[in-house]
Amino acid sequence: MADPARTAPAVPDTGDRGWAAAPVAAVCADTTGVVLALNEAARTLFPAAEPGRRLAETVADWLAGAHDGHHGDEVVRGDVGERSFAAHPIRHGESVTWWLVDETDARAARDSLARERERTAFLSDASAALLGSLNLDRCMEVAARLAAQHLADAALVVAPTTGGSYPAVTCLRDGEPTRSRLEIDPDELPGLGEALQGFPPVPSRWLDPDAAPTWVLPAGFGPVGSIVVTPLPGHGVPAGALVLLRRGDRASFTDSEELFARLFAARAGAAMSAARVFALQASITDTLMRELLPPTLEQLGGVEFAGRYRPARDGERIGGDFYDVHSAVTTEGDGSLAVLGDVCGKGLEAAVLTGKIRTTLRALLPMADDHERLLKLLNRTLADGRNARFVTLVLASARREGATVRLRVTCAGHPPPLIVRADGRVEEADTRGSLIGVLPEIESSGADVTLDPGETCLLYTDGIVEARGGPLGDAMFGEDRLRQSLTECANMPADAVVERIQMLASQWIGRGAHDDMAVLAITAPRGQHLAAVGGHGRGRYTA
Repeated sequence: MADPARTAPAVPDTGDRGWAAAPVAAVCADTTGVVLALNEAARTLFPAAEPGRRLAETVADWLAGAHDGHHGDEVVRGDVGERSFAAHPIRHGESVTWWLVDETDARAARDSLARERERTAFLSDASAALLGSLNLDRCMEVAARLAAQHLADAALVVAPTTGGSYPAVTCLRDGEPTRSRLEIDPDELPGLGEALQGFPPVPSRWLDPDAAPTWVLPAGFGPVGSIVVTPLPGHGVPAGALVLLRRGDRASFTDSEELFARLFAARAGAAMSAARVFALQASITDTLMRELLPPTLEQLGGVEFAGRYRPARDGERIGGDFYDVHSAVTTEGDGSLAVLGDVCGKGLEAAVLTGKIRTTLRALLPMADDHERLLKLLNRTLADGRNARFVTLVLASARREGATVRLRVTCAGHPPPLIVRADGRVEEADTRGSLIGVLPEIESSGADVTLDPGETCLLYTDGIVEARGGPLGDAMFGEDRLRQSLTECANMPADAVVERIQMLASQWIGRGAHDDMAVLAITAPRGQHLAAVGGHGRGRYTA
């Protein structure tokens, strides 16, 4: 379409030339600002304009000012009433004709496009901010802050509740979010009860701001001009509700703004729902994990116990190695049963079988003084043909007798325990046995061990001796190196022994891959010494 400012005659010679009927307003004035001529469209636009009158008295100020300072072909823009125009100057001799092209619709379209781009950018940034945390409280704070800064003067985010109070976050524009729990009836604010149940929002024009309950308003907010209540949709269930507040001195929410608020609410609700699901899963996982993690050990029945565990994958907390210490009543009196095992495999699947074994062993504690029978019953439980995994075990029954500790140790497919004597000698317990969970019947033989004060019996998994590393990166830690390390642990408390062995094995591995590693020390206390290293145990023990 041709530009009328370029194709129309530059200046009228008479009042009846064709330019006079052009649909685009045209005003011709001399260099002193006196109107020389104007067409019908200009007369409609500027009713007071007549030839011989000054521009400053008859047209918009922005056009008169542009004429006074006109130099060249610069286009100027301004408003006449509710319309927007672009004034194109055409110089001819000592006069200038201004052609005013109506840009109202074009500018509205540009402004609308700019707003949509800003809103799209905001929604994108909001999604990133909301999904940046899987903490529900933090997610509610982010939602309230963003809503207050970009959608209203204040925002209230309310989450569903299973009790009597509703978790809520309030935020003023340019303020900090405030968390609270509201003891309220949500139906006091029309639309809030429905929004918390996931029903569509109530149009803001239906809500009376003067009837808003006081608990909706932040402190010092002032008179409310308009309110928007919209649900926060979640994954299958409502995530809460968003309340937007605008002060009385500002315009009410438009339909477009309410629609945009719902778009934001959809993103906030999805983020809050994801955070709630994560929190629930984390709680369930933590509850289940407590039964799978190695316990914290301390002195029991006058005997020192200490253990350390490192899973094969450092990012995980559980694996296939485990240990336990239980109080057990035997035919010879009160004592303890220590168990250390290694399930075939790594990670969660191995940990599940570990949990099953630990639960079964706990049920078999009444026969703790009969290792052979206990292992056979455990083997029958696991060797049911439905489980392809197996486990190696070592049992150690401990009982204090004066200053010494009496042990009965029995292995089932597991490396025999090592005994560190007070003079530094390292001995191997004479015990052997079959794997658990492979054959219908197993065989095992136990050994009796006496620990004098300061002596330790160390139970360990093959992850320790098979740990690869060292100067060349591929040498095994090995049993000889383990024995040498234990020689240096003579007369040390149980905590110090396991800490030392675990540290040396970890240093040997460096950053290399490794299997699960577990160690369990049983020590006969020696006089008075610190028995708590790393925060475990009761601190001191006096023999």
